[in-house]
Amino acid sequence: MSDTLSGPSAGLEQEQFLRILTREEAISAFRAALQPQPLGSEKVPLAALAGRVLSADIAAPVDTPPFDRSVVDGFAVRAADVVGASSGMPIRLALNPEVIACGTVPGLTVHAGTATPISTGGPVPRGADAIVMIEQTETVGETGLLVSRAVAPGQNIAFAGSDIAQGQTLLRRGTMIGAREVAMLAAVGLGVVEVWRKPRVAVLSTGDELVQPGETLRPAAVYDSNGPTVAAALEENGCLALRLGAVADDPEQLRTAMMEAFATADALILSGGTSKGAGDLTYRIVGDLGAPGIIAHGVALKPGKPLCLAVCDGKPVVVLPGFPTSAMFTFHDVVVPFLRILAGLPEREERALTARLPVSVSSELGRTEFVMVALSQGTAGGLVAQPVGKGSGAVTAFSQADGFLRVEALVESLPAGTDVEVTLFTPHLAIPDLVIMGSHCVGLDAVLARMTGTARVLATGSLGGLAALRRGECDIAPIHLMAPESGVYNTPFLSAGMRLLPGWMRLQGLVFRAGDARFERRPIAEAIAAALADPDCIMVNRNQGAGTRTLIDGLLAGQRPAGYWNQPRSHNAVAAAVAQGRADWGIAIRPVALAQGLGFLPLGVEHYDFAVAEAPRNMAALAEFERALAEAVPALLALGFEKQTLLSEAR
Repeated sequence: MSDTLSGPSAGLEQEQFLRILTREEAISAFRAALQPQPLGSEKVPLAALAGRVLSADIAAPVDTPPFDRSVVDGFAVRAADVVGASSGMPIRLALNPEVIACGTVPGLTVHAGTATPISTGGPVPRGADAIVMIEQTETVGETGLLVSRAVAPGQNIAFAGSDIAQGQTLLRRGTMIGAREVAMLAAVGLGVVEVWRKPRVAVLSTGDELVQPGETLRPAAVYDSNGPTVAAALEENGCLALRLGAVADDPEQLRTAMMEAFATADALILSGGTSKGAGDLTYRIVGDLGAPGIIAHGVALKPGKPLCLAVCDGKPVVVLPGFPTSAMFTFHDVVVPFLRILAGLPEREERALTARLPVSVSSELGRTEFVMVALSQGTAGGLVAQPVGKGSGAVTAFSQADGFLRVEALVESLPAGTDVEVTLFTPHLAIPDLVIMGSHCVGLDAVLARMTGTARVLATGSLGGLAALRRGECDIAPIHLMAPESGVYNTPFLSAGMRLLPGWMRLQGLVFRAGDARFERRPIAEAIAAALADPDCIMVNRNQGAGTRTLIDGLLAGQRPAGYWNQPRSHNAVAAAVAQGRADWGIAIRPVALAQGLGFLPLGVEHYDFAVAEAPRNMAALAEFERALAEAVPALLALGFEKQTLLSEAR
């Protein structure tokens, strides 16, 4: 990069985005400038060692055990005294007048022809070279012992240093300390050891629109999810996160916050302020933090193009994109490996699996793209990778995804049926008991809350769920589709090998803000006509493939009013858009209208059922779902599904 990148300039923004680096170029340049290595060591007490990394080899200062000890309850003897002993010809020994327990220092020597009672863990007395188990003896009065089994020298004794020998390398540099390592350190008496110092990483979000979780959300604002998420990920990767909250896009406030954070931390991670635009100030200030400054601003990644990487006076400074998906992908893929080196951690363990892509995935040529996927078991025994991405601004996709696949920069699309390599977010994959794909309904949550097994729910719409069930990629497809010619719900849409599991009935209707004269107390047809006649009346639609979308298109009869292309994936999102004034009307179910305090014009009762395979992949899990469904009736009533509309009551 040219020297102009290390400081602020009027032309810096344009120059940065004109030179887009590949992922590999950006990582290589960042590594060369940072030259990462652990930040030094510190002494930490045993009680605080979990998760820390040793900065030096540990040699055992003592033997473990520190003395010869018995591993059974019995009698300490000389093996030569009981040679030939058997149950038919026991050998008699004299009992010594002491009993050795754990923590007892032996006071008497075991001479020839004698034995000393000893408990498990007790120190072996001088003269004894074996322990006879108590089950193989019989006492005679208070001074005699009959031994009915011979023992070999050393039998039933753990000798000093037999577990850990003094001077032995106990643990090696770079070992991450867990419970097992703590046990080893405690066993040799080490109360304090040297570990790599945790990097102190300042986490600062930028943007006028950000509100901290727990505070009241003002209009046009969003909660800061990047800051808390990055901080948690830092601590998962051996760093100490300094949570600094968010700062507004004010030049002086931003400069002060960044300078103070940089001065007190070993690294600085920011999110937001990386895109082109007059309001994005962050990267201009980064150039003033130290040399060499900005290494890369603009990486050919999707999501994550606006990533900014800098090294300032030996400290890494990273400005992540503001959108959550972009921020998390670039952070984990590009930044975390360097932070782990600073923390002295071993290379991040990554596990990749092969899975089949059930649908085609398009990609933008020239940018490496990462696509989050949820994994499920396919009908042929292999894994299926279902894309769950909802755009770079989505947060929930992370909770639904098991990992991600990579689409190379020169690949325009991956066709359905392609075998892809999926990198897992965690080394351990847990396939859910049930995969549910189809239409969204708030009532489904009430059912799943009563299940003991695990379930993953992907909102793909009724048609998408049926297609997934047909391909064997899910266990249950919630649907609400009406055949126009017959008015019959759901059954006409089942394919061979499917059956219908009755769910419930719900009331669909037009939702609007109370008091809106275009809708209040009007018949549904008149209300829709009034909405279509007003060019300022904005609707909120539903996603392609949803049963509600089919209903909406029928009502609109080919018209495309303002808001038609706003297509959220749930009834809740429709109600929220209307309640917040972003839209004036939409079609949703009655329970969400009640929850948001909206007006509601009934449109019709629909059947919300569950298509399942006649030969299910997991019969026990499906039976568990049916049990939970039956138990959920009271909760469904509480949500606003009237008793007479519950399908379980009506059939």
